[in-house]
Amino acid sequence: MSLQKKAGRLLIAGFKGTTISEEIKHLIHEYHIGGVILFGRNIGTPKDILALTQSLQQEAKEAGYKTPLLICIDQENGVVRRLGEGATIVPGAMLLGATYRPNYAYQAGFVTGKELKALGINWNLSPVVDINNNPENPVIGVRSFGEKPDEVTEMAKQSMLGMQAAGVMTTLKHFPGHGDTSVDSHLDLPVITHDLKRLHDVELVPFKGCIQAGADAIMSAHVYFPALETETNTPATLSRAVITGLLRGELGFGGVVTTDCMEMDAIAKGVGTVNGCVQAIKAGVDLVMVSHIHSLQEQAILEIMEAVKNGDIEERQLDDSIARIERMIAKYTSWEEIEDAQVVADFVGSESHQNEMREIYQAGITIASGQGSAILPSDRVLLIFPTNEYATMVEDKRYATLEMAEQLKKVHSNMEIIEIKSPQFIDQIEFIVYQVKNFDRVVVLTLNAVQNKGQQTLVNRLLETGRPIDVVAVRSPYDAKLFPQVNRMICTYEFTKVAFEIVAEYLVGKRDIKGKLPVALQ
Repeated sequence: MSLQKKAGRLLIAGFKGTTISEEIKHLIHEYHIGGVILFGRNIGTPKDILALTQSLQQEAKEAGYKTPLLICIDQENGVVRRLGEGATIVPGAMLLGATYRPNYAYQAGFVTGKELKALGINWNLSPVVDINNNPENPVIGVRSFGEKPDEVTEMAKQSMLGMQAAGVMTTLKHFPGHGDTSVDSHLDLPVITHDLKRLHDVELVPFKGCIQAGADAIMSAHVYFPALETETNTPATLSRAVITGLLRGELGFGGVVTTDCMEMDAIAKGVGTVNGCVQAIKAGVDLVMVSHIHSLQEQAILEIMEAVKNGDIEERQLDDSIARIERMIAKYTSWEEIEDAQVVADFVGSESHQNEMREIYQAGITIASGQGSAILPSDRVLLIFPTNEYATMVEDKRYATLEMAEQLKKVHSNMEIIEIKSPQFIDQIEFIVYQVKNFDRVVVLTLNAVQNKGQQTLVNRLLETGRPIDVVAVRSPYDAKLFPQVNRMICTYEFTKVAFEIVAEYLVGKRDIKGKLPVALQ
């Protein structure tokens, strides 16, 4: 294999559109890139997705690949899910954590993996094994199974094993832990200052447990750990001490190490995307991810080649990485398997899968406080909700809070809605409070109210009206600590259609919900 193609094998690239782009074709044929990453922008119907993945694999085969192309996706479920209509909606990590039943994590992982595999997606960038021990974390939060190391480990392990059993490669993220940050690495470089003992006792526990259980791949965090890296402001992704010393050496991980996207500001505004890719390879990662800009993708490959020619990176290191990548691929997929998958399997989005997941939703959605009365058929109900503004840059832009109105209408027709857009939030509060006199009951959705004074003011003013107020925290469960005196405080951990369906049925007394908070509210 030429040096050009060896360097190319270490790149995961993204592209726009629901059909294969000319830029990706070029990267496949010219450089033999390791794989592609799909986002919401690439996702159509299940039939469209399978056609896209089949065309990508056909290009790879024509280009002379010995093993199939890696096709990966962030199908964490919950607030980070890429598949759209036609695929089963699967609960996310914190909702699973709220069930306290690891078998549900396995079941959710298996259904996720089975449907991804049927659509030609062979690698999932999941599960998140970060421990959400910082209530102010702006990027992990409900993407985590919870705040206790042992519970997160068991849930993550079962999620991983479920996906693997379905034939999909998995990824633990974000090493060595992104849970205790108050900065989003999409926007800046977070720093975690814990000492080595604390890291081994908390952050690293799920990674250790899942490595022992047979982890396939691990994604590095764009987070700086002074206890692990002596060079100031060097994120874990670029740290040889973290990747080669800790992960490979001390923890004994022999699988594939990938970066998070190298266009995130923690890298792009620091050493730069292209230079960061070279530094990450030098640190010991196997795959660098450049999700968006074609020129940076190609330039990264060329700079990795140059680093090998200059002796900054040994060519043997590329060979070792390629061997690890190809071992992982060979374990999970083959050209024969891909050729056999020409039509979408009947189980994708099937009623059976949906019913399995509905049971888990019912077991995880949580009454955090209040045991008030259900909505009666004769009650006039006002539903108030903020427009979903997506709390983090990793969330997909296609899922909205408006869905709650549709689900509540199905079980209670005597209702009206008020949707509040953020810039007008404070201005609308008095108008909304005035309207409440025309209703018997009020249901309010909160979306990270713990970080939004406008939402807090609204709920507190509504409580002053004396009407029964049901609050549904549709993302952060920490909203529950703000409103202990409401009629019922419900946590869904995510704004997915099935979560809203379950909550709507609960509000009118047609369904029980059984979850317990996987985080402390104090």
